[in-house]
Amino acid sequence: MKMLGVLSSLQYKTGEVTIGNGIATVTVPEGFKFLEAKDAQKVLSDLWQNPPDPDILGLLVPDSIKLFDDSSWAVTYSYMEDGHVKDDDAAETKYDELLEQMQKETKEGNEERAKQGYQKVELIGWAQPPFYDKATHKLHWAKEANFEGDSLNTLNYNIRMLGRKGVLVMNIISGMDNFGRVKSKMNEVLASTNFTKGSRYEDFHSSIDKIAEYGIGALVAGTLIAKTGLLAKIGLILIKGWKVIALAVVGFGAFLKKKFSRKSGPNPPESNA
Repeated sequence: MKMLGVLSSLQYKTGEVTIGNGIATVTVPEGFKFLEAKDAQKVLSDLWQNPPDPDILGLLVPDSIKLFDDSSWAVTYSYMEDGHVKDDDAAETKYDELLEQMQKETKEGNEERAKQGYQKVELIGWAQPPFYDKATHKLHWAKEANFEGDSLNTLNYNIRMLGRKGVLVMNIISGMDNFGRVKSKMNEVLASTNFTKGSRYEDFHSSIDKIAEYGIGALVAGTLIAKTGLLAKIGLILIKGWKVIALAVVGFGAFLKKKFSRKSGPNPPESNA
């Protein structure tokens, strides 16, 4: 009954939505609807049983797919304000070498994961190699992984938008079987979100604004200096069914997995409000 109450309370938005106290706008693409911070947190915590995350700014979902359908997917939004990320290393980063290192460190971390009672994980490779658009300052990539005992590989699709003082983090929640659907909508998702004037990358002031202690390569790898305390915000968010098991994956990628197994019984009805 609680679930039904949550679903009926959701207030979907279309058109232009402002997020992060005005730092960015989302022009909701046709075929999508948007949940602002409070409702997004309800879905992630109350429906999908993730640990509460007050930093979530919103959730973009296709309007033709119910939240509990196997084919459902969503985009989460959050923001890391720990400095202006210089993109000088974008063209020089050797992503295949970076992947090999990530795979090695992920494999080496499996012993520790097993000790903690978590599944071992294999980072299969790029589902979509990293691409940085220097004109829009948007970075996106996708990784494919397999968690021990899972018959279906999982998808980690990430978008990072560089701004004046930090990075807008967009994580796509989906299963690998949804990759085609997600990829077909990527241009629309990328174009929908932009920083507002004063918060854009080009609004950076070298005399007053802080420079981040990492670059493009670190964003892709998921590696941040420990003192930033932001590993979870750039990590791996995956969905497969609906019962949560949160898994922090130790290693170079420092992924955060939120894995779901489908609840038994019929899906609850959803409001189309």
